[in-house]
Amino acid sequence: MRYEQLLISSEPNIKIKEKNLEYGFKGIYRNGKIFIDKKIPTASEKTCILAEELGHHYTTVGNIIDQSKIENRKQELKARRWAVKRLIRVEDFINAFDAGIKNRAELADFLEVTEEFIELAIKHFQGIYGVSHTIGNYTIFFSPLWVYKNIE
Repeated sequence: MRYEQLLISSEPNIKIKEKNLEYGFKGIYRNGKIFIDKKIPTASEKTCILAEELGHHYTTVGNIIDQSKIENRKQELKARRWAVKRLIRVEDFINAFDAGIKNRAELADFLEVTEEFIELAIKHFQGIYGVSHTIGNYTIFFSPLWVYKNIE
């Protein structure tokens, strides 16, 4: 899903604005407002950041900037999982395989996300399915990521 599509599909009561952020923040969510750093260089990275900040809107409560607290790290993980669910389906790995995608850089381009987000998605699906997941004639292995097609 592209950045613009996320903007359009967001709830009207969520205000989203691009601005120069300080202290290395790429995105911030607070009280129904999302700020995305203007300096993010790619649409793919903006998409991932926006999805995560939307995840904060739907899943987190309060100020969780202090990641030394376990409760805050848990809320951060919830927001990231929400973002993965919004941007990537496990079947997308099969679609990429069928399209001839050979490595993570190509996969990230194919799915219009960052390689870091691909890694997050793999860990997410591995947490759900374990080592592998079979859909029809395909088996997706998560560590390392590869897709096997059973031809009968």
